[in-house]
Amino acid sequence: MAVRHQLIAREPSVLWAVLEDESRYTDWVVGTFGSGPGDGRWPEVGSSIKYTVRVGPKEFHGRTTVRRLDALRALELEAHGGPLGTARIAFDVRPWGDKTLVILDEHPLRGLGGSLHNTVLDAFAQIRHRSMLRRLAEVVEKMPQDTGRAAEREDQP
Repeated sequence: MAVRHQLIAREPSVLWAVLEDESRYTDWVVGTFGSGPGDGRWPEVGSSIKYTVRVGPKEFHGRTTVRRLDALRALELEAHGGPLGTARIAFDVRPWGDKTLVILDEHPLRGLGGSLHNTVLDAFAQIRHRSMLRRLAEVVEKMPQDTGRAAEREDQP
């Protein structure tokens, strides 16, 4: 299991605005190219996005489905990697003063990835997550200050 965290210098609502924007997926997810809508309305539970992954000259088509949503707090995804199987990718979003602590937890669920899961693959995932969380922080920190405030107000009683 690969767990990594990143402190992002913006409020959770700004991070959430990026996570719920399916068109921004390729801006921060390492290895993806050309994302687009799948089923449903992202990021509602059961909705999905489609994307292409390039490994050298090869291209693979993937799909990621929302399995759990707790707006402004948690987003859990199941990434379908074709013959590699599926992986659970969970974002735990926590306010940290005027910043956001995001904790990323990923592990294989089904298929070849689950069967071959080992510490070497976890080490590779840690490297990928470091880059992915850094990219996510860069995208979020470039967003305008007032982004996401409407969603934050709607969430409050």
